[in-house]
Amino acid sequence: MKLYGIPNCTTVKKARAWLAERQLDVVFHDFKKQGVDPDWLAGVAAQTGWQALLNTRGTTWRKLSDAEKAAAGNAAGALALMQAQSSVIKRPVLEVEGRYHLGFDEAQYQSLFKHL
Repeated sequence: MKLYGIPNCTTVKKARAWLAERQLDVVFHDFKKQGVDPDWLAGVAAQTGWQALLNTRGTTWRKLSDAEKAAAGNAAGALALMQAQSSVIKRPVLEVEGRYHLGFDEAQYQSLFKHL
């Protein structure tokens, strides 16, 4: 099980705290320190859809120029932007048994870990 994100992101902090409270062993991948592997990114986008993976609500997105936003209007452009600026990736990304789950929602996590 692996959690991908940025450590100072509020949503990532909530997910990490939720997982830690339940003593779940999760490896954390810090986009800022460890980067974003392009093959991993393409795999997540293939499973979740690139539109869902692209965070258009955050500060980084709002700071982009109209041209940069327009360039992210298709899969190739969005993946290139996410590769260049990891802050526009929806966070956190939780990988459990080869499946990717975007964002943190307590009900979703409870469903994923209902065996606890």
